[in-house]
Amino acid sequence: MDPRLNLDDWEHEALEALDPMVAGYYVGGSRDEETLRGNRRAWSRWWLRHRVLTDVSHTDPGLELLGTRLSSPILAAPTAFHGLAHPGAEAETARGIAAAGGAMCLSTLSNTAVEEVVAAAAPAPVLFQLYVYRDRGATEAIVARARAAGCRALVVTVDAAVLGTRERDVRSGFHLPPTLSLPNAAPGAGSVPAATGASGLAAYVSEQLDPTLSWDDLGWLLQLTDLPVYAKGVVRGDDAARAASLGVAGVVVSNHGGRQLDGSIPTAFALPEVVEATDGRCPVWVDGGIRRGTDVVKALALGAQAVLIGRPVLWGLSVAGAGGVQAICSSLTAELAEAMALCGAPALDRLTPDLVRLAEPGL
Repeated sequence: MDPRLNLDDWEHEALEALDPMVAGYYVGGSRDEETLRGNRRAWSRWWLRHRVLTDVSHTDPGLELLGTRLSSPILAAPTAFHGLAHPGAEAETARGIAAAGGAMCLSTLSNTAVEEVVAAAAPAPVLFQLYVYRDRGATEAIVARARAAGCRALVVTVDAAVLGTRERDVRSGFHLPPTLSLPNAAPGAGSVPAATGASGLAAYVSEQLDPTLSWDDLGWLLQLTDLPVYAKGVVRGDDAARAASLGVAGVVVSNHGGRQLDGSIPTAFALPEVVEATDGRCPVWVDGGIRRGTDVVKALALGAQAVLIGRPVLWGLSVAGAGGVQAICSSLTAELAEAMALCGAPALDRLTPDLVRLAEPGL
């Protein structure tokens, strides 16, 4: 029997094996890590109201997305520095995602060139997560390069104008080793400096990324490219409605995995407001604390089209490379299919709001 029965088992094994500085970077959140913990707890506050006497002899968790049939609505979220987990870095991750029939969002702060990742992932779709640099010309060049490489969409992060303080990283003096670079970053911004009183990543963000990012800049980005653009980092209905009005391809409900504003609302609680505000004008995706197939069921029942997982992909990568990534995605997809059957929902479109109810206080 495989001793890894769930995603927490993979996490435990990965954290034991990783360098402490790396483990702290991957697992940690900002300040007191209230949002980090809250993301996971919040999904458990939604209870499922299963249907009975429904034919679930065939359950299909598959989804059409960006012109590709995916095995499930579970996408790999953009996470930085896969080279700290495995020498194959993001290319190794991409191979695992492709083997699982999924899709991957590649971080600007990745250790593998976008062209190599797209090739490794084929035929699975790759989306490119974009940070907007102070140098707009450099940002334009990154967008053009992602498109030329074959990325299917851009996912622009809108909740990281400044970096939330991650005290684990400050204590560890987090930095990238000199053997790892950032080949998809802006020219001249391809390395994270050694720590000087704070984490090296904090210094990088302060020096390179644009804290003046505004709605006008989102409009500029939409005019810049013909790629679909998703806005990631939205937790409010009014912001989601404004993004939809500007013409984004979708909104990603996210609090950056609890790594930015500590005390930010857990995504499971933010999701219904965002879905209501967008009112069908664009799809809504969600990340944050999703560790079980039942979490995915709840997210889709609340109106999300897809979910993203970040840290679990890193656990699979660090323990077993591409095979570990594939196992993580396949395991969660199997849990999703089981939960769908038990809920009386043989297809994703049967995951409707009547299946979920928020727990009463004290329960």
